[in-house]
Amino acid sequence: MFQRNYETVFILTPVLSDVQMKDTVDKFVNLLKEEGADVINVENWGLKKMAYTIDKKTTGFYVLVEFKADPTIIRKFELEFRRDEKVMRFLTTVLEKHGIAYAERRRKGEFNKKSEAKEEQAK
Repeated sequence: MFQRNYETVFILTPVLSDVQMKDTVDKFVNLLKEEGADVINVENWGLKKMAYTIDKKTTGFYVLVEFKADPTIIRKFELEFRRDEKVMRFLTTVLEKHGIAYAERRRKGEFNKKSEAKEEQAK
Protein backbone atom coordinates (compact mmCIF):
# COMPACT_ATOMS: atom_id res chain seq x y z
CA MET A 1 0.00 0.00 0.00
CA PHE A 2 1.49 3.29 -1.16
CA GLN A 3 1.23 6.14 1.37
CA ARG A 4 1.89 9.85 0.94
CA ASN A 5 2.19 12.65 3.45
CA TYR A 6 -0.71 15.09 3.54
CA GLU A 7 -1.63 18.20 5.43
CA THR A 8 -5.21 19.43 5.77
CA VAL A 9 -6.24 22.79 7.16
CA PHE A 10 -9.93 23.35 7.80
CA ILE A 11 -11.98 26.18 9.24
CA LEU A 12 -14.91 25.46 11.54
CA THR A 13 -17.76 27.89 12.13
CA PRO A 14 -17.17 30.22 15.11
CA VAL A 15 -20.61 29.59 16.65
CA LEU A 16 -19.47 26.21 18.03
CA SER A 17 -18.65 25.70 21.69
CA ASP A 18 -15.21 24.35 22.62
CA VAL A 19 -16.70 20.89 23.20
CA GLN A 20 -18.47 20.87 19.82
CA MET A 21 -15.30 22.04 18.08
CA LYS A 22 -13.18 19.33 19.73
CA ASP A 23 -15.79 16.66 18.90
CA THR A 24 -15.79 17.72 15.25
CA VAL A 25 -11.98 17.57 15.07
CA ASP A 26 -12.02 14.15 16.75
CA LYS A 27 -14.60 12.96 14.21
CA PHE A 28 -12.29 13.75 11.29
CA VAL A 29 -9.18 12.35 13.01
CA ASN A 30 -11.05 9.13 13.83
CA LEU A 31 -12.24 8.87 10.22
CA LEU A 32 -8.63 8.98 9.06
CA LYS A 33 -7.59 6.33 11.59
CA GLU A 34 -10.49 4.05 10.60
CA GLU A 35 -9.36 4.23 6.97
CA GLY A 36 -5.82 3.18 7.93
CA ALA A 37 -4.09 6.57 7.92
CA ASP A 38 -1.32 7.44 10.35
CA VAL A 39 -2.20 10.75 12.03
CA ILE A 40 1.12 12.47 12.70
CA ASN A 41 0.02 15.78 14.19
CA VAL A 42 -3.14 17.73 15.03
CA GLU A 43 -2.78 21.44 15.78
CA ASN A 44 -5.62 23.60 16.98
CA TRP A 45 -4.76 27.15 15.92
CA GLY A 46 -7.80 28.56 17.71
CA LEU A 47 -10.26 31.26 16.75
CA LYS A 48 -8.72 33.52 14.11
CA LYS A 49 -9.91 36.39 11.96
CA MET A 50 -10.33 35.44 8.32
CA ALA A 51 -9.11 37.45 5.35
CA TYR A 52 -12.67 37.67 3.96
CA THR A 53 -16.16 36.85 5.21
CA ILE A 54 -17.64 33.41 4.66
CA ASP A 55 -21.37 32.99 5.29
CA LYS A 56 -21.40 36.41 6.98
CA LYS A 57 -18.77 35.27 9.49
CA THR A 58 -15.42 37.03 9.95
CA THR A 59 -13.76 34.49 12.28
CA GLY A 60 -13.37 30.73 12.43
CA PHE A 61 -11.65 27.91 14.32
CA TYR A 62 -8.56 26.88 12.35
CA VAL A 63 -7.30 23.28 12.64
CA LEU A 64 -4.32 21.59 10.96
CA VAL A 65 -4.11 17.80 10.60
CA GLU A 66 -0.94 16.20 9.30
CA PHE A 67 -1.21 12.56 8.28
CA LYS A 68 0.20 9.77 6.13
CA ALA A 69 -2.36 7.90 4.05
CA ASP A 70 -3.17 6.05 0.88
CA PRO A 71 -4.26 8.51 -1.85
CA THR A 72 -7.62 6.76 -2.24
CA ILE A 73 -8.67 7.89 1.26
CA ILE A 74 -8.55 11.60 0.37
CA ARG A 75 -11.73 11.54 -1.71
CA LYS A 76 -13.77 10.04 1.15
CA PHE A 77 -12.13 12.37 3.70
CA GLU A 78 -12.98 15.49 1.70
CA LEU A 79 -16.53 14.24 1.06
CA GLU A 80 -17.07 14.22 4.83
CA PHE A 81 -15.86 17.84 4.98
CA ARG A 82 -18.41 18.80 2.33
CA ARG A 83 -21.23 17.02 4.18
CA ASP A 84 -20.52 18.61 7.56
CA GLU A 85 -22.20 22.00 7.92
CA LYS A 86 -19.76 23.00 10.68
CA VAL A 87 -16.88 23.13 8.16
CA MET A 88 -16.68 26.42 6.28
CA ARG A 89 -13.52 25.74 4.23
CA PHE A 90 -10.84 23.05 3.91
CA LEU A 91 -7.68 22.46 1.92
CA THR A 92 -5.68 19.25 1.62
CA THR A 93 -2.16 19.36 0.21
CA VAL A 94 0.43 16.69 -0.54
CA LEU A 95 3.70 17.31 1.28
CA GLU A 96 6.89 16.79 -0.69
CA LYS A 97 10.28 16.32 0.98
CA HIS A 98 10.83 20.01 1.79
CA GLY A 99 7.30 20.32 3.18
CA ILE A 100 7.85 17.27 5.37
CA ALA A 101 11.10 18.75 6.73
CA TYR A 102 9.37 22.07 7.43
CA ALA A 103 6.49 20.32 9.22
CA GLU A 104 8.93 18.39 11.42
CA ARG A 105 10.69 21.64 12.38
CA ARG A 106 7.34 23.30 13.12
CA ARG A 107 6.30 20.38 15.38
CA LYS A 108 9.57 20.70 17.31
CA GLY A 109 8.78 24.38 17.88
CA GLU A 110 11.82 25.81 16.14
CA PHE A 111 9.91 28.75 14.76
CA ASN A 112 8.26 29.65 18.09
CA LYS A 113 11.61 29.75 19.88
CA LYS A 114 12.95 32.41 17.53
CA SER A 115 9.97 34.70 18.11
CA GLU A 116 10.30 34.17 21.88
CA ALA A 117 14.01 35.02 21.71
CA LYS A 118 13.25 38.23 19.81
CA GLU A 119 10.66 39.20 22.46
CA GLU A 120 13.23 38.61 25.23
CA GLN A 121 15.84 40.74 23.43
CA ALA A 122 13.33 43.57 23.06
CA LYS A 123 12.85 43.71 26.87
